[in-house]
Amino acid sequence: MRLLHVIAQMDPRLGGVCEAVRITVKKLNELEVCNEIVSLDSPNASFLAKEKVMIHALGPGRTPWCYSGKLIPWLIKHASRFDAIILHGLWLFPSFAVRKALQYLHRQDPSNKAKRPKIFIMPHGMLDPYFQRAQNRRLKAIRNWIYWKLIEGRVIKNANGLLFTCEEELFLARTTFSPYRPQKEMNVGLGIAQPPSYSNRMRNSFLESCPGLNNETYILFLGRIHPKKGIDILFKAYDELLRSTLQLINYTTYTNNAGLFNGVYSHDIKFPKLVIAGPGWDTPYGVSIKKLVEGNSLLNGFIYFPDMLVDEEKWGAIYGCEAFILPSHQENFGIAVVEALSCGKPVLISNQINIWKEIQELRCGIIKPDTLDGVKELFSSWLCLSHEEKKYMNEKARLAYEHKFSIGSVAVNLLNIIKE
Repeated sequence: MRLLHVIAQMDPRLGGVCEAVRITVKKLNELEVCNEIVSLDSPNASFLAKEKVMIHALGPGRTPWCYSGKLIPWLIKHASRFDAIILHGLWLFPSFAVRKALQYLHRQDPSNKAKRPKIFIMPHGMLDPYFQRAQNRRLKAIRNWIYWKLIEGRVIKNANGLLFTCEEELFLARTTFSPYRPQKEMNVGLGIAQPPSYSNRMRNSFLESCPGLNNETYILFLGRIHPKKGIDILFKAYDELLRSTLQLINYTTYTNNAGLFNGVYSHDIKFPKLVIAGPGWDTPYGVSIKKLVEGNSLLNGFIYFPDMLVDEEKWGAIYGCEAFILPSHQENFGIAVVEALSCGKPVLISNQINIWKEIQELRCGIIKPDTLDGVKELFSSWLCLSHEEKKYMNEKARLAYEHKFSIGSVAVNLLNIIKE
């Protein structure tokens, strides 16, 4: 079987969708499926040299819509080589291009369906009602509604089916736009490959990227530095809980001398540090978050913010943490959440992450609302657990990955659906 994956960009810094594509394609290759990717990345992009799958980079796409005059002709020429096309994501030029290319092929030879592959769409959370209801997205919501009426609703209606990563995503997609008339809805799931075994080299690599942390215990956030991730309330919640803890142990006099509390340095206070790692610190939002910390002499001794962690750095960060935290206002799946589970690390997440019900059912994490009080509860609930309770949750985390989020069963499920 030959599959073509269509996506706007495969730049690893974007995380999310492109990471899901990489994981899925790698496993499908092991199942002897031939996979190719067409994207609108620049053909000179440095990351392409490291890719192990064929990527046809036709970009860079122009305008926020990621327009490229090369994509439709490329699809018309090559679509018939594939048994199925999986379109990853919505609202950008690639979805429009796939529809136009297939319409052209149909007009050229209406009777020959063999030359036209099946079309499946994997929205990756882009039909979530959050994006239409968020207060800071009102103009974009109007734009999306118009775009739905003119283009995207028809793209979905004409596809052979929609592929969802979890049940919650499938149900939420039904509530966002009208008319919503997909031919078929399928929950194929999403997972990750087995993580590499822990090594001291991983830990050392991480600590080199996070100087000053040393052997301190820490809670880890790993993801894009973006308003949707709730990082601002994460800082505020941590700050308030830390101050409350200091008051309880009578460290009430603070000086600006390297985080000194009544003669006790910050590293002597038994409160887990917070590591916030990811790309995006150079964005306006990232800069504003850093200012919150830099302007707070207390937090300087407790919060670390390295840039994007990859390979051994990333796995060293995950293996070394007490727990993983993600207080997102919307998250379709949360690959980093599952990566933490695969390393036996409990997850502290908001109930706006679409796999929260699975986490709750499998008892491998703590779930609270995506509010300041909710994030404070995430921290405090974790800190109140006994050593035995944390150890039990560690064991549950690894079992949850093996039983629910391993990429092997997901890839087989996806392949069976496409073959139907």
